[in-house]
Amino acid sequence: MRKGIHPENYRLVAFKDMSNDEVFLTKSTANTKETIEVEGVQYPLVKLEISRTSHPFYTGKSKLIDTAGRIDKFKNKYAKFKK
Repeated sequence: MRKGIHPENYRLVAFKDMSNDEVFLTKSTANTKETIEVEGVQYPLVKLEISRTSHPFYTGKSKLIDTAGRIDKFKNKYAKFKK
């Protein structure tokens, strides 16, 4: 491998799935200002809208997650074309 091309600041980071509040730890270089306490230890926090614990492909369940009303915005925008 070539030297000097990979980041050096890997650390444990907590990723939180906001749709089901599942938290998992992994090494990452992601920058974040938020922290979370997991089992008495503080970790940097990265919030996710969807992860392996809530994605239909991994769970086998069809679940509609509407963040920020995107579906309603779409329906309102194209309602005028409906016959």
